[in-house]
Amino acid sequence: MKAAVVEAVVDRVEDGDKEKKKRRSRRRPKQNSAASVSCSSVNEIHGEASECLGNGTAANYVTTSLKQHHSDVSPPHDHGLTKASNLAFSSLPTMHIVQPRDAQSPENQHCFTSGFDGRMFEKSCPEPTVSGGSPVISINKGFSPQHIEGYSERKYFYPHWSMEAVNDALEKGVAFKALFRVNAHNRIEAYCKIDGLPTDVLIGGLAEQNRAVEGDIVVIKIDPLPLWARMKGSAGTCKSSAPVEDLNLNLEDNAIGYNCKGKAKVDEDCEYDSRSCLLPERGSHPEESTSLHDSIHSGPNGQSSFDYVAGKYPLTSNSSQAGSSSEQNVVETPIERMCAIISSFPSKRPTGRVVAIIESSQRRNAVIGYLNVKKWISYREFSRKDMKKNKSLLYSNHEYIQMTPTDPRFPKMVVLVRKLPDSIKKRLENGDETIEKELFAARVDEWGEESPAPQALILHAFGHGSEVQPHIEAILFENAINSSEFSPESLSCLPPLPWKVPREEFKTRMDLRNLCIFTIDPSTATDLDDALSVENFSNGIFRVGIHIADASYFVLPDTPLDDEAQSRSTSVYMTQRKVPMLPPLLSENIGSLNPGVERLAFSIFLDINHAGDVVDRWIGRTVIRSCCKLSYEHAQDIIDGKLNSESFGTFKYGCPLVHGHFEWLDVIRSVKNLYEISKTLNERRFSDGALQLESSKVVILFDEYGDPYDSLFSESKESNSLVEEFMLLANRTVAEVISRAFPDGALLRRHPQPNMRKLKEFEAFCCKLGLELDTSSSGHFQQSLERIREKLKDDSVLFKILMNYAAKPMQLASYFCSGELKDRENDWGHYGLAVPLYTHFTSPLRRYPDIVVHRILAAAIEAEELYFEHQRILNNFDKGDKLKMRCFTGVHFDKDATESRESQEALSAAAIKHRVPTSESLADVAAYCNDRKLASRHVKDACDKLHIWSLLKKKEVLLSEARVMGLGPRFMSIYIHKLAVERRINYEEVEGLMVEWLDATSTLVLSLCADRRSFRRGGPGKWRALEDAVLVVTPYDLKAELGGDGKSSNESTSNGISLNDEIEPMVFPLTVGLLSTIPVVLHAVGGDDGPVDIGARLYMSSYLC
Repeated sequence: MKAAVVEAVVDRVEDGDKEKKKRRSRRRPKQNSAASVSCSSVNEIHGEASECLGNGTAANYVTTSLKQHHSDVSPPHDHGLTKASNLAFSSLPTMHIVQPRDAQSPENQHCFTSGFDGRMFEKSCPEPTVSGGSPVISINKGFSPQHIEGYSERKYFYPHWSMEAVNDALEKGVAFKALFRVNAHNRIEAYCKIDGLPTDVLIGGLAEQNRAVEGDIVVIKIDPLPLWARMKGSAGTCKSSAPVEDLNLNLEDNAIGYNCKGKAKVDEDCEYDSRSCLLPERGSHPEESTSLHDSIHSGPNGQSSFDYVAGKYPLTSNSSQAGSSSEQNVVETPIERMCAIISSFPSKRPTGRVVAIIESSQRRNAVIGYLNVKKWISYREFSRKDMKKNKSLLYSNHEYIQMTPTDPRFPKMVVLVRKLPDSIKKRLENGDETIEKELFAARVDEWGEESPAPQALILHAFGHGSEVQPHIEAILFENAINSSEFSPESLSCLPPLPWKVPREEFKTRMDLRNLCIFTIDPSTATDLDDALSVENFSNGIFRVGIHIADASYFVLPDTPLDDEAQSRSTSVYMTQRKVPMLPPLLSENIGSLNPGVERLAFSIFLDINHAGDVVDRWIGRTVIRSCCKLSYEHAQDIIDGKLNSESFGTFKYGCPLVHGHFEWLDVIRSVKNLYEISKTLNERRFSDGALQLESSKVVILFDEYGDPYDSLFSESKESNSLVEEFMLLANRTVAEVISRAFPDGALLRRHPQPNMRKLKEFEAFCCKLGLELDTSSSGHFQQSLERIREKLKDDSVLFKILMNYAAKPMQLASYFCSGELKDRENDWGHYGLAVPLYTHFTSPLRRYPDIVVHRILAAAIEAEELYFEHQRILNNFDKGDKLKMRCFTGVHFDKDATESRESQEALSAAAIKHRVPTSESLADVAAYCNDRKLASRHVKDACDKLHIWSLLKKKEVLLSEARVMGLGPRFMSIYIHKLAVERRINYEEVEGLMVEWLDATSTLVLSLCADRRSFRRGGPGKWRALEDAVLVVTPYDLKAELGGDGKSSNESTSNGISLNDEIEPMVFPLTVGLLSTIPVVLHAVGGDDGPVDIGARLYMSSYLC
């Protein structure tokens, strides 16, 4: 039966592929000069939805999507007249949307019923069209070039489904809720992640995207299987000769998971952020994969005649006989059916369309971009001359200015001139074209079905795009980072200075002021939220103390300070600036574990034996006094033996002050003991299956004026690992305690398994390089990487690049409330750390979830005290039995005691006292903190890129070596190790450059060709200058640069470029293969005239230039 089902599906797929080929052939009408249009003359907004074909006609991507959909859950479509807000760009020539000549012929239309409840069938059916036919955009001469007019009676998009229809569709499984993400390299491609599916769903085409933007929560309807796109790299295996572009595993523009504060220890807790901008996928171009959902009709209740996914196939026309066999393997849920199809057809990617937007992205409220005012100013000047009688020319309701977002994932927008701020309108009237060089923030105000582009309202002006500071302010605004001063109400929640620990706190806390406790942090750190101590007992047990700042003592629930801390959620660290979550008075003074002063803390004591086992533990609130503030460099010197009892006199004046009755030797002894214990813990952790994908980080160096002048790599050292091991252990311990005490109300952190498709792509990539990789588990993955490290010991650069690739399939870790997933405890685990329970406890001065965890932990400790007191009175226990009654915080878990009525009453009372959130509100806190944490990462990445851009702008160009990591006939992907960035070099249709792609060997040959333009396909407007892709110097330039004696000269080349004699250019013809090392020229792009970026060109030498 299963074979028959698969065979039937294959037949359907083949039929569908043939049908798509027929449709594509019908889309290529004979050349008609009257209907042809030049792409270069098409307005940019319309240009996003159309592409020039080889015959000169313009095929619109919305062609097959502007027909009426029919579904039992879809609301009736209203095809009335369009509103006055419709957009008409009257400077454009007439543009027609190409339709197949026989599009309305019933015999040429096939309808596939699919609700992805697993049932679909094909039939011939007539198909109504919107307003009687496909839309034709007709732009008449004489209209103003910057006018919006209600020119069309047809709609660009279908109406979104009603919430009633959406809920009905979600319940029946004919539609799915998903996060909408846009391909930054190709905006007409978007991807939706559906929980439970192993691969994302492609939403190809602007009409299919139906006005959704990056970050929206949407409802999508899946296309039938025959219309699915080919999966990228589906033909690529170790023995495949498929183009290497199919195996590209896109790298990040910046280093992964680096904490600006410098604490690589636990801040990222092995959470590898994929954050990838997906490459355009072969086979998913709109011409090839535009969804023909206009011919999809669902039967009653979203079901149809047969269900080959569920194993149901009718042998006769009698529906009662279909699927009656008891031996059939029926899949129960729509997600399971989808997974079954994807598993059976791994070369196919699901496609779909957006039918509703149920939650708008916050990014709609903060779109950063440039206003293109020059065209409008020219139009106004022309209008003034034409209307000499009018002294003042009033703004029309339809005059607009186009706005180009800096984020390529967002569509170009239009801003009505009459809605501009008065200050900008005044500058426009004065003809101030410098507006075009400034950064603005806008909000998407309206995007109706009749408008090809959204209308926006200007919110804020930042300044000139050529300067760094306006970009930083724009980055903060775009990510909704509150960088303002703290409110007087929140500051009033803090005690005045000078502050000392209140005497009453010593009655309820353990006094640890006489213990040798110290901090290890970056030398520039000011918010010290963790400290360590160690005691060596005679029985071979080490008692390690992990002491965390007790921020929850100051940040009380439901106070203005708590509200502001929750709103900010996390401190945001940039290269030269920090936006704190808590006021500096708290985070850097009274709450920070500064040396020599009494501070409140949460302490965890762990008794650890030589094997790394925790044999006992104690958790509670304490008063501590740190004796020393060590930097990572100081700790590393102690580990390396550079700083010891014998050499202390030499280093004395470069070491921090030791407070109290302790001496430097006490600190040195403690650091060495902690280091030995951390090595044991590290070995145990990786033997248990932990994964480590950390790599070196690029650090930008700044001069005394704050300008970048160079970059260097920062490697993680053993001192970083020392602190990391104990912070990880503390977080694991607390996760265990709070999940015991509050199984439905613990704030935990989970790290899902990697994206399996991307992981398999990485496996295939390594296989192509002759490297074996086992990704069956995190532990095997780590062992494979260690073997690859050894194999590539002579090519460390390649290994570091592969480590960046390895992080790409990793999914984001996230906070969650245990009550949300109480029926899915297998999903609680942390893949990277290979532990079943994990949380964040160790950084309460800069992460709000840690404060919440402190409150839950305090409630658990108090409930344990109440339970013991009850048992002591009931059973006449003495205080010596207290350690045996630690049902929540002890090493051994007493489930019966935890679930007893007395224990539950104690937990309830403690939860009320410490304001432990309910499961519902805790889930909201977790979701919000996830969003804010991701935003802080985006800020850091954007600022890192900005400073690299500023560095390149100052240098004008930077010569560097690069590795070719992706290669094809149109572009190559290169990795520049010096800056840890990946870039593309596009060599398609470059004037004077001949491209030869050898498919059999996946090799590229580039040659100079003086008459290259004769091979141009189409009009002359799209030829790119040679300088866009290649910097060509002559050997004379090189000789002059080096000087006659072979020494470096200060002269520049004929291109005005000062060369670096360490990087030599290559010569034409250039033969490039995968992993080739090539010289490149990096330069700053944009600023005044567009989004900032880092450009890359080949660095070549030739006598022909």
